[in-house]
Amino acid sequence: MNQQLVKAARIVTDDCLGIRQREQVIIVIDETCREIGYALMHTAQERTDPVIVEIVPRDIHGQEPPSMVAELLKKCDVFIMPTSKSLSHTQARIRANRNGARGVTMPGITTEIMTRTLNADYRGIARLTRTVADLLTQARSAHIETHTGTSLDLDLTRRPGHTDTGIVKKKGDFSNLPAGEAYIAPIENKSVGKVVVDGSFAPIGALQQNVIVEVANGRITRITGNKKLNAVFHTYGSKERTLCEFGIGTNPKARISGNVLEDEKVRGSIHVAFGNNLAFGGINDAKIHLDGVVSKPTVWLDKTLIIKNGTFVL
Repeated sequence: MNQQLVKAARIVTDDCLGIRQREQVIIVIDETCREIGYALMHTAQERTDPVIVEIVPRDIHGQEPPSMVAELLKKCDVFIMPTSKSLSHTQARIRANRNGARGVTMPGITTEIMTRTLNADYRGIARLTRTVADLLTQARSAHIETHTGTSLDLDLTRRPGHTDTGIVKKKGDFSNLPAGEAYIAPIENKSVGKVVVDGSFAPIGALQQNVIVEVANGRITRITGNKKLNAVFHTYGSKERTLCEFGIGTNPKARISGNVLEDEKVRGSIHVAFGNNLAFGGINDAKIHLDGVVSKPTVWLDKTLIIKNGTFVL
């Protein structure tokens, strides 16, 4: 077994989740994440008797897992879900947390990303992430610009900021791994402007050219730069075309790799997502959740500059 992968898996099971003796642990994988899943089972077995379940890969991020898996998630103490498509914003995950389970999702994780990004100062990441989340909670608005042409305004009024720190040790806690972002659900019908996505966009991955997304009244009105992405959104309705999330990356080990799981954590980057946001204070019950990552943004919360060309100025 890859010893570097085992080392990273032990960080997940011991440092991030703090798995304890006799806890009921379920690991949900699909075909692409088998090696990672079995490394996690290996390290979890040092503390307890975990169960590993393999599912058929989902078609798109946010699609629900099989109902039997959802039932297992509701009954566990800890869940770990390294899968090719994200289960983060599914009702199965949300209900598991509401029942008291704690856990992590790892959508699109690869061995290389896992061994590199989990070897980070998560205490430092947590401090910055909490600071940024507090600023998001206090802010009434956000304005984002980039040298590529982004000019986007978001209404954050009375919406709470959230943290993804990677430290998941209390009942009901949840995180994405690799971790490192603060995020919020903007008011669904108020976002307006244009965002030029130059990093990656789920489900496309790394972008060969920038994707321009125009937004009015909170919803996508036009996408240019990628026919496949345009076709994806045209198969869904207005809820799936709603701007549902604004996030800010805080992990110094992350880099733009074409994998949104990692890309959205890059320190000083931002991402916007379209679709479901019920899990973090929003009201948009959509079938998908797709993120687009923007590198080197300039960000104001209310009138306070917090990021300039991708560098924090807090």
